[in-house]
Amino acid sequence: MKERMRIMVGLFFTMLKIGLFTFGGGYAMIALLENELVQKKAWMDKDSFLDMVAISESTPGSIAVNAATYIGYRMAGVGGSVAATVGVCLPSFVIIYALSLFLDAFLAVPYVAYAFRGIQVCVIYLILSAGIKMLKGIRKTPFSIVILSAVFLCMLTLSLLAVSFSTVLYIVICGVLGISLYLLQTIRGKGERGS
Repeated sequence: MKERMRIMVGLFFTMLKIGLFTFGGGYAMIALLENELVQKKAWMDKDSFLDMVAISESTPGSIAVNAATYIGYRMAGVGGSVAATVGVCLPSFVIIYALSLFLDAFLAVPYVAYAFRGIQVCVIYLILSAGIKMLKGIRKTPFSIVILSAVFLCMLTLSLLAVSFSTVLYIVICGVLGISLYLLQTIRGKGERGS
């Protein structure tokens, strides 16, 4: 019981730190999550982290909250889920609540506007950094290279043509393709064993 409580407290404070120092939402949080969960704490390996990101991305809700809930449950069950989720959400809730009390006066301060412009650049870096780390960690199979290239080309083309296409559809299509490949390999494996 003491060990479980220690893990839950560790989860809470780790996620609190991530929630406190992440600007730009869930995608910007991926780099910090990987640094904390894979490199510093070694709570999961790179493959498990990529799976967690895929699950967090493909389920409803914020990627940060989904990831915290997932890692919390994996480490300490339902209590761990609650501790990690509260930890990651608490800083945002407190800051947004405080800002809402005097938002108009806060936005009128020129230094605040300049600070937000600087933060925007940092957010772009964090998202790009997370994307590059995930790209390096992905298994380089012909399937993953074809899927990655096709999604990149589709996103680039549709963005240049100003065509709106939901990122959820990219996720669903890639998920269906992954399941199809798995089923095809399973059927082929059974056919080879039967002959």
